[in-house]
Amino acid sequence: MGELSVRQAEIVALARSAGKVVVDDLARRFDVTPQTVRKDLNDLCDRRVLQRVHGGAVVASSVANLSYEARRFVAAQAKRAIGQAAAEQIPSGSSLFINIGTTTEEVARALARRGDYLVITNNLNVAMELYPHPRIEVVVAGGAVRSTDGAVVGSAAIDLIRQFKVDYAVMGVSAIDPDGALLDFDYREVLVAQAILDNAREAILVCDHTKFSRNAAVRIGALEQIDTLVTDALPNEEARQLCREARVRVVEAGAPEGDVESSD
Repeated sequence: MGELSVRQAEIVALARSAGKVVVDDLARRFDVTPQTVRKDLNDLCDRRVLQRVHGGAVVASSVANLSYEARRFVAAQAKRAIGQAAAEQIPSGSSLFINIGTTTEEVARALARRGDYLVITNNLNVAMELYPHPRIEVVVAGGAVRSTDGAVVGSAAIDLIRQFKVDYAVMGVSAIDPDGALLDFDYREVLVAQAILDNAREAILVCDHTKFSRNAAVRIGALEQIDTLVTDALPNEEARQLCREARVRVVEAGAPEGDVESSD
């Protein structure tokens, strides 16, 4: 495909620094038409450098972890739908773990409108979302706070999690392998996730369809350990068969049309 043009290289640099680039903003910045920008974005997506989202693009997330803020832009409307559908699976009065993730944060937002809960979390964003609600008791795992995303990781967080036995674990993952392995990028985060799985009576996995086409190096566990998968939509029949074989109940929440654009 040849080398990137000067404008395309600048677009990639902007996407990496800001998390997302928007067609109209790029058109004004480079004094070109939106159609020209879209051609650049499509070319960059064909090269697997960027990934199209509604109105623009983000850094491609198939094999590398995006920044936490950038992840908020990927399938954003789908994540909101997933959050609402997952919250509907959790009765008022339940106790639950919520781990780090932009999708699990959407579950927290939906729970805040629903009822009484005890929430134990290693996600400061979830704690900040829920603590103002008097009907929700929030327990935050102790330890070092990761500056990139507000995750609390390390042995102190694991020790606190192991003091509880809760009704539900609400889990996010970075990727789902074709063999059903649940994967992440950070082994410290994986250790916390494994402790959460071990100490919950029922596990709810929340992830959008893009996680079925991503890769990550660290194994959390297997799809067989999950009771319910809440997603916007299973991407293909292979994913559906994988869930059947793992005996996982699937809730497909859907998302408003136009949430994620293709690269063609």
